[in-house]
Amino acid sequence: MTFVRTLLTSAAILGLTLGSANAAEVKKIGLAVANLQANFFNQIKQSVEAEAKKRGIEVVTVDAKGDGPTQINQIQDLLTQNIDALIYIPAGAAAATVPVKLAKAAGVPVINVDRNAEGAPGDTFLATDSVSSAKGVCDYILKEAGGKGDMVIIHGQKGTTPEVDRSKGCAEALKAYPEVKIVAEQYSNMWAQDEGFQIMQNMLQANPNISIVFAQADGLALGAAQAIKVANPSQKVVVGGFDGDTAALEALGKGVFNVTATQQTQKMGREAVENAVKIVAGEKVPPVQLLDATLTTKDNVAEFIANHP
Repeated sequence: MTFVRTLLTSAAILGLTLGSANAAEVKKIGLAVANLQANFFNQIKQSVEAEAKKRGIEVVTVDAKGDGPTQINQIQDLLTQNIDALIYIPAGAAAATVPVKLAKAAGVPVINVDRNAEGAPGDTFLATDSVSSAKGVCDYILKEAGGKGDMVIIHGQKGTTPEVDRSKGCAEALKAYPEVKIVAEQYSNMWAQDEGFQIMQNMLQANPNISIVFAQADGLALGAAQAIKVANPSQKVVVGGFDGDTAALEALGKGVFNVTATQQTQKMGREAVENAVKIVAGEKVPPVQLLDATLTTKDNVAEFIANHP
């Protein structure tokens, strides 16, 4: 805690000397990304940078590679670079509030994207409505499985906004299916394909009759589908993902897995820049802004492969 207090004090002094957020227009944005190994975050990064370029705004991007303490250090450094606003995707739940407090102490507005900081939200939060979208994905896979069977859930990173909300949405869907039994659940650390493969392998060994899988990210879903293919169970296994990652959409079109929720990543990036400009100009923006995701199957995936929203 002493380390955090020191950072906050330093940031407060920095705010007095820089005063960057008092500018009438945005010239430089700091973009702190959770993990650029993930296609989802890369899409947001590309969209932020493209929109900023159109507006003549410089973007300084940092990648925490999934590590919270690294991200705290990166954002402390960003705050020394005269940024006018911070677009922030927390690397995890544990230390997510610290960068928001650092930025606010320095007088720099914060636009949280995809993940909020519990107890210390930014000036606005832009994300997909993961509760309703996850409910839609789970409704689909539960119906596709005939409304009964052994189900597993491969969670995202524990305690992060998407993990919590997607769990909540799927739980809502499950209420209508009393003949579905949850036989295993496990958290991942990086929402990654190799994790999905390993987790699914272990789940199948312990529960060979699994017929329904909800993986809370497309990377996890692709890994799970790969493990199912290797195991070659006699029963049909329905797999649902979430995100609308570009590689996953191609795989979905080939029948590798069954359904996902395609997020509006391009719009999310554009809106993050738009909100930064508005906040710095003194305009009021809603504290929470949720976007819809589209339930995507083999039937409608082509439009999203051609033009990702």
